[in-house]
Amino acid sequence: MTQTLDRIIIRDLLVRGIVGIKPDERKNRQDILVNITMWADTRPAAASDDIADAVNYRTVAKAVIGHIESGSPMLVERLAAELVNICFETDPRIQAVELTVEKPGALRFARSVGLTIYRRREEVFPNG
Repeated sequence: MTQTLDRIIIRDLLVRGIVGIKPDERKNRQDILVNITMWADTRPAAASDDIADAVNYRTVAKAVIGHIESGSPMLVERLAAELVNICFETDPRIQAVELTVEKPGALRFARSVGLTIYRRREEVFPNG
């Protein structure tokens, strides 16, 4: 039986952090815009109306913010992969994550540049 999953979204999370390869990007914090879609079964939370049965988006957001503020990867690709792992580590009910990391103003004449990745839990944690 195939289980239908629901989407939990965190949209336009704006954090200041270090990411990039240029010398000024290595020492000056810049805006990093993150959008996250997490797939999980929300029916238990809907039935119980209890936060303990829900993926807590506040907990995920705090973990993502903390990681961006304390890390300093060179590449957006690395940061995105790390953030996806954090989502999975935060709640075992999350079965898939689509995550976009953008650097607003990083490219002249472009509002933003970035990367979107999609990962399933079994790809990241093959043994559970």
